[in-house]
Amino acid sequence: MDSKTIVILGAGIGGIVAASLLRKALPRAHRVVLVEREERHVFQPSLLWLMTGSRTPENISRPVDALKKRGIELVRGDIERIDPARRAVQVNGTELTGDYLVIALGAELAPETIPGLSEAGHNFYSLAGAQALRDARLRLNEGKLVVLVGGVPFKCPAAPYEAAMLLESDLRRRGLRERVSVAIYSPEPGPMGTAGPEVSAMLRQMVESKDIAYYPEHVVTKVDSQERQIYFTNNATVKFDLLAYVPPHRAPQAVRDAGLCGESGWVPVNRFNLETKFPGVYAIGDVTGIALAIGKPLPKAGVFAHKEAEVVAHNIACAITGQGEVQTFEGYGECFVEIGDGRAGFGSGNFYAEPKPQVALHPPSRWRHWGKIAYEKYWLFKWF
Repeated sequence: MDSKTIVILGAGIGGIVAASLLRKALPRAHRVVLVEREERHVFQPSLLWLMTGSRTPENISRPVDALKKRGIELVRGDIERIDPARRAVQVNGTELTGDYLVIALGAELAPETIPGLSEAGHNFYSLAGAQALRDARLRLNEGKLVVLVGGVPFKCPAAPYEAAMLLESDLRRRGLRERVSVAIYSPEPGPMGTAGPEVSAMLRQMVESKDIAYYPEHVVTKVDSQERQIYFTNNATVKFDLLAYVPPHRAPQAVRDAGLCGESGWVPVNRFNLETKFPGVYAIGDVTGIALAIGKPLPKAGVFAHKEAEVVAHNIACAITGQGEVQTFEGYGECFVEIGDGRAGFGSGNFYAEPKPQVALHPPSRWRHWGKIAYEKYWLFKWF
């Protein structure tokens, strides 16, 4: 048997699932190499709970080194260069070459692309930013709390709306709601628009029923941290006392430099098997740009990274072992939508459906909130 090497870039949800499933499916003669910069994997959906003080960093993260016990080779370091034609990657000055290459590097957060944003607010899409917001919210006793979406697309389409509702709930719990107004400003025409007008309207109603003001089609140009003022392309401005933001997203530098990105700025792939234009090179999760029938991209969400990883891992294992049937990614996804007060909604459906995605948003309940908690515990236990 020829020994094969699979190199996987990134230990986010997609990379961990792909590496773990490949290691389980393949004889030990084959190498599964996972490249990751960070020491710890952070379960991103739980940053919203960390932001409001109901989680600690230790609760929602695990050491990446724990993956070694499965027989996964872990290479720690920065990816300096990707050569997709050769399925090669340079890490810390050393080149790795694979028979297969899986790019699962996610989206790079780029708050610096909006002048003043980093200095003025808190990026709750990062561990450090969510921790800073957790502390800053306790210092706000009156004024205006603004949740700002810095650009589209962004991962986890419900997250800014969940953040606003969770922060609103936290203000009420601490007896401050009457003294603090809450507003969301987003460049989107409506929340979770890819899921369809019915779902978008339901989510907007959930937000506005909590007396959270929602301002769609507001594209931010700059933020003045001294004056605590946000400027938009439509000439609107808004003052804030506490700013929580979703930063602009882009493909990581090494991916852009490798010529992997298409017109969308993300990596185009075959939407059913996730292969790029380079044979044996796959991309999964947030780094990809997959066009839907309605002309919008498939949303960036952990559930899609997970399902795409399952398909890619299975198909690579099939190709190496000659056993099993090829699988396809069918565009199904689901997510919980936290609304505060220990309740959550649940959205699910087929985003590949034509002529438009078929997605439903199920109303909030306590058991759906407990479902999200159970999934968090299950995910961290299963993969670590």
